[in-house]
Amino acid sequence: MTRTIGWEGVFPAVTTQFKPNFDLDIDATAKVLEGLIRDGVSGLIVCGTVGENTSLSRAEKIAVMETAKAVARGRVPVIAGVAEFTTAFACDVAKDAARVGLDGVMVMPALVYSSKPHETAAHFRTVSKATDLPVMVYNNPPIYKNDVTPEILASLADCDTIVCFKDSSGDTRRFTDVRNMVGDRFAMFAGLDDVVVESVMLGAQGWISGMSNAFPREGETLFRLAKAGRYAEAMPLYEWFMPLLHLDARPDLVQCIKLCEKIMGRGSDLTRPPRLALSPEERAVVEAIMDKALKSRPILPETGLKPAA
Repeated sequence: MTRTIGWEGVFPAVTTQFKPNFDLDIDATAKVLEGLIRDGVSGLIVCGTVGENTSLSRAEKIAVMETAKAVARGRVPVIAGVAEFTTAFACDVAKDAARVGLDGVMVMPALVYSSKPHETAAHFRTVSKATDLPVMVYNNPPIYKNDVTPEILASLADCDTIVCFKDSSGDTRRFTDVRNMVGDRFAMFAGLDDVVVESVMLGAQGWISGMSNAFPREGETLFRLAKAGRYAEAMPLYEWFMPLLHLDARPDLVQCIKLCEKIMGRGSDLTRPPRLALSPEERAVVEAIMDKALKSRPILPETGLKPAA
């Protein structure tokens, strides 16, 4: 039986903030979280790819989870990324998220190891048994090299806690393939910014968004327009947004998103090594995209989004 989870809309993959010496900056991270909730996002993902999960210690991940739980105060769901080298470590972090009292976990394939399909399935199956929290399976083969295909996902349909699939492959056909295999067994989430409208057209009920860190109201409005089938209004916004959304598909997406976030006054652009700052040339390209976007920033159609604070 599929669990009712109530996850829908835009869930920014929230950035983790650091001090100049690269220590975790919990106060700044809390400010980022509060700002996103204030501007109307539907949920929060902490410790995901954009949150620099693999650059955090286990204690730091728990601290970020606790901060998100405290800041959200039940206003929106909070989901934690689980990205570990081994299945056992992933189970431990999923248990940490449950102890903190989060609303779910977003589980990535075991990192570094290029697994065979049955090994990929076994990883998710084992983690799902380690927690009663709802589990979102996260597929991002360009970054994490292991592809959670529709066939692998369908093989997990008997895992009661696995309730959601986030696809960042860029191949929107997969939403249809999964539905043909297992119907509406899994809630579908778009995971790549620059195919979000297409994903919603094919049944995605949510969007784990990178660029909505910098433009949360634009992201939430775009999603709502697409969800309502208001494509004539959605397309001008999507076209305006697209140069920014393409930044989410780059290997240095975290640096790009954090730079945009800094320009918008929402956070720092500091990333923790091995992620280094953008080169002056790369930074200038992103700044030019932002400059053009801000000069032509559209008036947003009415979608029921609460007024900006």
